[in-house]
Amino acid sequence: ANATAGLYEDADIVLWPESALPAYQDQLGDYLEDQSRLAARGNATLITGIPMRIERDRHNSIMALGQGSGVHHKQKLVPFGEYVPLEQWLRGVIAFFDLPMSSFVPGADATPRLKANNHVIAPFICYEIVYPDFVLNGARDASIIVTVSNDSWFGRSIGPLQHLQMAQYRALETGKPVIRGTNNGVSAIINEKGDLISRSEQFQEEVLLGTIQPYRGETPLTRFAPFIPWSLAALFLTALFFRKHSDRADPD
Repeated sequence: ANATAGLYEDADIVLWPESALPAYQDQLGDYLEDQSRLAARGNATLITGIPMRIERDRHNSIMALGQGSGVHHKQKLVPFGEYVPLEQWLRGVIAFFDLPMSSFVPGADATPRLKANNHVIAPFICYEIVYPDFVLNGARDASIIVTVSNDSWFGRSIGPLQHLQMAQYRALETGKPVIRGTNNGVSAIINEKGDLISRSEQFQEEVLLGTIQPYRGETPLTRFAPFIPWSLAALFLTALFFRKHSDRADPD
């Protein structure tokens, strides 16, 4: 927050990562109002990862403040990190299954869009960006993709770099720029061709600045992706059919 405090006057969108705010939204009411007011005064949108409590449900979420609006609750939860499969049997048996923040509930199936300075944003949290079909569907009517992540789980492995590359693939597939914010690197600004405009280093506090061109519309992949598996299956069956009849025609 301190590192980006002076950006509201110059930026249209300011992005904080997943785990940027270590408390639930209902515990941060005054703070969120202050940040929203500062962003709105500079005609900017603040987008941040934040855990949320709604009645008895807990969500890993991303929200837009200031000149933006909207909330997305993560749908693709990490097993044992954000929820415990077979919880009624495993919870309490081994300490590993009682990790903090391991009782999240997934959001609704339809991915809500965020609004940021009249732009439609498709938001994705952590490894939601890994699922091509999920991103293709979620970004169909958006002009910008935003993804936030807590990559500290990976330590100094190649995991964060692979995660970044997957975000680059999603930009290329959808033809839309991607803004990626992580809590320990690698944050990045990616253009619609999947090229890196700028990126941060791991384990260094940095503020990335860059300009992107929002894009609406569909690429051939986003338009025809639902038909690709069926087309491949039909092609395989056709080849199998002709192979079978060819074998019958040639007894040798």
